[in-house]
Amino acid sequence: MPGNKQFKLTTMNTNDTKGYLEMDLLRFTTAGSVDDGKSTLIGRLLYDSKSIFEDQMEAIERASERHGDENINLALLTDGLRAEREQGITIDVAYRYFATPKRKFIIADTPGHIQYTRNMVTGASTANLAVILVDARKGILEQTCRHSFIASLLQIPHVVYCINKMDLVDYQEERYNEIRKELEAFASKLEVKDVRFLPVSALHGDNVVDRSENMPWYNGPSLLYTLENIHISGDQNQIDCRFPIQYVIRPHSDEFHDFRGYAGRIAGGVFKAGDDVTVLPSGYTSKIKSIETLGGQLEEAFSPMSVTLTLEDEIDASRGDMIVRNNNQPEVGQEIDLMLCWMGEQPLQPSGKYAIKHTMKDVRCIIKEIKYKVDINTLHRNEEDKQINSNDIARISIRTTSPLLFDRYSRNRNTGSLIMIDEATNFTVGAGMII
Repeated sequence: MPGNKQFKLTTMNTNDTKGYLEMDLLRFTTAGSVDDGKSTLIGRLLYDSKSIFEDQMEAIERASERHGDENINLALLTDGLRAEREQGITIDVAYRYFATPKRKFIIADTPGHIQYTRNMVTGASTANLAVILVDARKGILEQTCRHSFIASLLQIPHVVYCINKMDLVDYQEERYNEIRKELEAFASKLEVKDVRFLPVSALHGDNVVDRSENMPWYNGPSLLYTLENIHISGDQNQIDCRFPIQYVIRPHSDEFHDFRGYAGRIAGGVFKAGDDVTVLPSGYTSKIKSIETLGGQLEEAFSPMSVTLTLEDEIDASRGDMIVRNNNQPEVGQEIDLMLCWMGEQPLQPSGKYAIKHTMKDVRCIIKEIKYKVDINTLHRNEEDKQINSNDIARISIRTTSPLLFDRYSRNRNTGSLIMIDEATNFTVGAGMII
């Protein structure tokens, strides 16, 4: 397999492998309406970047022949469920991994149907970038607006609109400019830092990995070049130091008899050995004695690294507590306003009781008030309709059984988000962004 980059990884020397592992990781999601070509775009991206094994390609070719497709159906690379292949749609979120010499990628291919909006929320919740597809023949549809709003709500920093199927409109610059103008007008209402536009044909590979010869009027980069070079290091909050404790490590061995370490994933900021810190909610202060990892001690660690912190003082801290800097602390409260993406099959119950997971803390809450529901198409607030059904987005207020340590979602996606769980079924029924 001479052209396969994944196969070459096994022949790297130690220095090459270290450099590969230290490459940037970009998580991005695809979204758009039904049949806009999301899965085909990802298949083309993987195929043209030589990130597919030969046996995978042969299986796709055989499957395409069985389905009677004229061309190789690259969408089959991500549509793994039998129902997806039969209907030619995406139902569940499909994750795919690939890498180029510049960057590693995790792709979340999300469904386009309205009833699977909750799956799109799941796939987009950890994304640095959203690729939203628009059919060049149809222009902006309801799902285009819905997914754009969700991308904005989830504070995804970068959105790339791929105006797809340009081959079906004869690669017309006028049609591309018309759709781009409409998208720019709609995107101006959203809170997205970086919005870009690309004319592509996923089926034929135009502007996906290589620049298209069919659109000489387009002078911008291809999609892969954009993904490889977009700046993401500034997307993490490296100012507010937040370390939710996931687990307290006490080996009780002869070698580490007195060791007490607090393990978790840094949710924001930079921690250094010797820093003055406060453990919340107790409020006790100490200094960071060391930052431990499997590979040894570090002088500093930052989001989103997973590490173990040891403190100079013996402080009673447990799962759900948070280590922060003395002069930079999160908000503490039980009365919380949030934007809620409702995923439950049953409507949200006014005054209903639900379980909540926030960082590493488990609490219960009661729904105090449903303030309004958002009209996805117009972005207007509907204060009359308080019936929140599956896939609706609303602003609500809750009261928790114990205080949460949180930041606004717009400031920190890790400490500003929570999920809501139906205790009767144990299903996740809502995803909330704290305002």
